[in-house]
Amino acid sequence: MNLFSHIKTAICSAVFICSLFSAANLFAEEEKSKQDAYNKLKVFSEVLSLIESNYVEPIESNSMIEGAISGMVKSLDPHTSYMPPVSYKEMQVETTGKFGGLGIEISVRDGVLTVVSPIEDTPAFKVGIEPGDKIIKIEDESTLDMTLQDAVSRLRGETGSPVTITIFRKTFKAPKEFTIVRDIIKVRSVVSKLYQDDIGYVKIRSFSKNTSSDLDKALEELRGKGITKLILDVRNNPGGLLNQAVEVTDRFLNKEKLIVYTKGRSDEQNMRFTSHDKVAGVSYPMIILVNGGSASASEIVAGALQDLGRAIILGTQTFGKGSVQTIIPLSDGSALRLTTARYYTPSGRVIQENGIEPDIIVEMKPRTNLDKKNGKKEEPEEKTRLRRFLREKDLKKHLKGKSSIEGMDEGKTKEENAKAIEESKVKEMHEDLKKDNQLQQAVSLLSGWEVMKKMFKNLKIQAPDSDSRISMK
Repeated sequence: MNLFSHIKTAICSAVFICSLFSAANLFAEEEKSKQDAYNKLKVFSEVLSLIESNYVEPIESNSMIEGAISGMVKSLDPHTSYMPPVSYKEMQVETTGKFGGLGIEISVRDGVLTVVSPIEDTPAFKVGIEPGDKIIKIEDESTLDMTLQDAVSRLRGETGSPVTITIFRKTFKAPKEFTIVRDIIKVRSVVSKLYQDDIGYVKIRSFSKNTSSDLDKALEELRGKGITKLILDVRNNPGGLLNQAVEVTDRFLNKEKLIVYTKGRSDEQNMRFTSHDKVAGVSYPMIILVNGGSASASEIVAGALQDLGRAIILGTQTFGKGSVQTIIPLSDGSALRLTTARYYTPSGRVIQENGIEPDIIVEMKPRTNLDKKNGKKEEPEEKTRLRRFLREKDLKKHLKGKSSIEGMDEGKTKEENAKAIEESKVKEMHEDLKKDNQLQQAVSLLSGWEVMKKMFKNLKIQAPDSDSRISMK
């Protein structure tokens, strides 16, 4: 055996010995950690026994143990929670009419119960709840240290029953109470419109089980109207089903591409979701509208299409809810809702906490500012508040309604009525743009798309790279 072979053998032996030492140290640390855990469990049983025998009033051990479990999971993250048997059963049962909700997605941010997004046309949306609102009380009970599951249970109730929540908002001088009447939340997940003759607009309000098929119908309808560009609006969309987020993203891709992937501690939590060739993707130039109320599934769609260079993202930074929760049933009929992984965009960006930053930042102008710009006087706050509860029929000397079809004038011909309805729609579209400066900006950008494309082609220059951010206020 030559010298080289001896040296090689010695090195291999040294590496093997080091490996043994490392393995031994790791084993010793694991054993110490287990022993520490057993010691703590012993202390826990001692405390439980002392409380049972010496507390000033009799206490049920079951309630204390459930409280201990809830406290344990509370030390993790806001989306991990323990569900007692009753809560788990309620979660499993689909809404049947016995229970109603408010129409808000909530989370815990910095220890405070926070509105992620109100869902459009729901009770919460109609009374003026906004993304970012802090719910500091439900009825007369403080939400400080209240678990997310407990808050959801308290906000849920019989259809038609009211619940009063106390809201603090950055623009408020003091917290305000909002009384909201619970209702069955039936949301039309996809709505569509047409702007400037060839700009399609699709709003996805939530990602429910029929969202992708509803999107197909909306796109088909807009295609029939001759659209050449598209605006996808996921503002105030709190998310929903992961498979629907993947399906929706797939509608805008023509080749097999990675859409989103998850990473957790165990291999079974590491998953990849890609597009497929089953559906022919639409290829219109596209802008996606986002804001602080865009969360979870909305962020997956926006992040994927931004990374893949398929769409321009316009608006404000999204909420940043990018974690995966797994429901694990337990032996006594209860369940653990456990955060098991994080979502990543195709380029490897972490959605959790960071959110999706738009390519073009456009802050939404408050309605009062728009009214001032248009020369309207700002009405007193009390009058604005009362207006929420008043309708046309409540006004003195209000004009009575007619039984004829909406928009039709019996004194006009069919052609004249059709023209009048079309003019009414155009007027409505202009009003939409006046109220919504983010939508207005998106329409303006797409209106000049062909001109800009020709200019870039003639000048043979490239657009800014994907890391560039443009701010328009």
